[in-house]
Amino acid sequence: MAHFAQLDQNNIVTQVIVVSDDDCTDSNGTETESIGVAFCQKLVGADTNWKQTSYNNNLRGNYAGVGMTYMTNVATLGVGSTDIFIDPQPYSSWSIGVGTARWYAPISQPALTEDEVTAGKYYSWDESAYQADNTTGWVLTTPE
Repeated sequence: MAHFAQLDQNNIVTQVIVVSDDDCTDSNGTETESIGVAFCQKLVGADTNWKQTSYNNNLRGNYAGVGMTYMTNVATLGVGSTDIFIDPQPYSSWSIGVGTARWYAPISQPALTEDEVTAGKYYSWDESAYQADNTTGWVLTTPE
C-alpha cells in the first residue's frame, strides 16, 4: 500500500489516503509517484495537489499528517533544497535540525533527576522566558 497526502494552496496537508499498489505501479510493477498522483486526482479532482508519503518515514522525512507542511525548495537541513513533510513550527525561536525533519529548541532541554521523574515532573518550553533571556526557556513543571 502507498500513502498520498493532499496539499492545499499553502502546502499544508489536508488529508492522507491509502492507495493500492495496483493503482500506483507501472506496467513493470514499479511503484511510481506520478501514477499514484494521477490516481488521487482522478478520485478527488484534477486540480488537486498530491505528494507521496511513507508510513516508515523513508520518504520525505516524516509520514505526512493533517496540518503538517510540505516543505520544498528551501535551503535548510544542510542541503540546497528540501523535500520534506514537517510539523508546524512550535515556537518562533525553534529551528529545523541539520539533517533532520524536526524542530529543535535553541537551548537543550535539561535532564530530569530521578526524584523529578518519580514526582512526575517534566520540562515545558516557555517562549516568553526565552525571549526575555535567551539563556533560559525550559521550565520545570509539576503536574496538578
